[in-house]
Amino acid sequence: MPITRSIAVTLSLCCVLLLPPATWAVESGREPIVVEDLHYGEVLFYFYQGDYFPAIIRLLAAQSQSNLDKHIDDSELLLGGMYLSYGHHLEAARIFERLLANNVNPEVRDRTWFFLAKIWQQRGYLEESQQAFDRIEGELPKNLQREASMLQAQILIDAGDDDKAIALLQNWKGKTEWASYAKFNLGVALVRSGRVDEAEEILEDLGSMNPFNDELKSLRDKANLALGYALLQNGEPRAAKPALQRVRLEGPFSNKALLGMGWADAELESYQRALVPWMELRSRDLLDSAVQESMLAIPYALAQLDSISQAADHYLNAIEAFYEESNRLDRTIDYIESGEMFMQFLADDPLATTGWYWRLEDLPKGPEARYLFHLLSTHEFQEGLKNFRDLNYMHNNLDNWQQSVEVYSNMLETRKQAYEDRLPRVEAALDRADLDDMVDRKLEYDSVLNEIERSNDWLALATEYQFEMWGEISGLEATPALTADIPEAAEVRGKIALLKGVLKWNLEKQFKDRLWRIRRDLRKTGEALVETQRARRQIDESMRDQPLEFAAFSERVAALEPRIESLKMRVEDQMAKQSAYMQSIAVGELQAQKERLNIYTVQARFALAAIYDIAATVSEVSE
Repeated sequence: MPITRSIAVTLSLCCVLLLPPATWAVESGREPIVVEDLHYGEVLFYFYQGDYFPAIIRLLAAQSQSNLDKHIDDSELLLGGMYLSYGHHLEAARIFERLLANNVNPEVRDRTWFFLAKIWQQRGYLEESQQAFDRIEGELPKNLQREASMLQAQILIDAGDDDKAIALLQNWKGKTEWASYAKFNLGVALVRSGRVDEAEEILEDLGSMNPFNDELKSLRDKANLALGYALLQNGEPRAAKPALQRVRLEGPFSNKALLGMGWADAELESYQRALVPWMELRSRDLLDSAVQESMLAIPYALAQLDSISQAADHYLNAIEAFYEESNRLDRTIDYIESGEMFMQFLADDPLATTGWYWRLEDLPKGPEARYLFHLLSTHEFQEGLKNFRDLNYMHNNLDNWQQSVEVYSNMLETRKQAYEDRLPRVEAALDRADLDDMVDRKLEYDSVLNEIERSNDWLALATEYQFEMWGEISGLEATPALTADIPEAAEVRGKIALLKGVLKWNLEKQFKDRLWRIRRDLRKTGEALVETQRARRQIDESMRDQPLEFAAFSERVAALEPRIESLKMRVEDQMAKQSAYMQSIAVGELQAQKERLNIYTVQARFALAAIYDIAATVSEVSE
């Protein structure tokens, strides 16, 4: 049997392996890598919360829109890990094979192939698992080496290549838990190869160990059970008893151990002792095949002890119990075929976390629940139930999306109405802004400034105050009284000439600086006009294209409804197929139990008839 950690732990390790480098950096003490794409950060937000479905949706959407340019490889590895969380190992493998082929750390590549090999083995893809193992080029970390060797041996055992598995397991060294598992698998492989004598010593040693945890206690019970039945089948009932007696009475393997104990005593013709474990079994759950067989073994032993009347009563009790159990199975089969049972699994929080990590907390209530323990113990039914729940999650999710379509339509209508309300005001403002006149005026200013520079017209760039002062001085200079040939007039003319000279000197001094500043302002004005013209063209394009965009968005929103409805129909179809598949598994399991009960019933009837014949013969002889 495969001795591995739970599949959930495997996927946890694999997802840790596939986390973005930023996570590794934190663990190793290096500076973490910054998330450069906003959309990738959003995906990580959902991923770290364990909400893989919305994370996958957003990652695929971001990839389709080329929004993950900075994290292409990281996003692909993350997508592969999330696919694994949903059991899509084939799709995940294609991603890993593509990405791990080049430019990946060898240690990371080997660990990834190991985890893929492990997952494939647990899913029953032995050939793919072996191929993944063959792609491991280097040496795995020490904490994975033992598990890898065990997994390799398990692949060989599952493939029926017991000899190679034996050769691999015989070289196992150490006294760890993995060594105990290796011994058990070696013993089972030897038994399957017919080498019971070699297996006996190994399983005996394992069945006599002192376990320090519940896992090893179960392993010890399995070893003793395997050894006991191997010796029984090899015709050694006396040797089988000590091994079967070491199996815990309250453990999961106690029923088969008690049944085997009884048959060991029966093989030794100690029928009185054989009744002890079989009578204990009789009071246990009738669903167990060992309990059912004990109900036939008890009257068999009583018949061997010449307790004919008691044997007949026990056969009758067995027939009645089998008949009642068969009727309960029929009712359960009808209930399963109605499909109601599977919907009960979804009654609590149908939008809760889905994927690999989902675990059923409570069984549906009702008389049928007792059969679910046996169904849920099978990997096939558990996977089918997870897939059914995932499909239901998708259907509810599509329902929510469908309800959101109307919201999108209302949002679009609101934006369209706001656009239509603002459009007249925008058009009026654009009409008031005569850009062509502004451009002409700018060019005119350029021409005037060029003429001022060419003629060195420093007065043209004077401030208003300076221009007024120049005018006043010029007016004083033209006063008729100053033309008189008297000393006072000459003195005033000199002062006026001094003022005019100082003002002219200042104007000429400031001319170049003012000319540069005005040219700079005109240049910025020209740039602003260019940007304004570009913006005007964009506004015109927007006004021309916006109605088309609204129409396109309306068409897209309108198309969402039938598209979502089509997806819902596809999901419903898959749910129906998945429900039928689960029904076939459940009904097949219950039909197998019913068939076994029918066989046991027929055997009981024949045995009862034989007892009646014996009793009749004895009565005739006595008469």
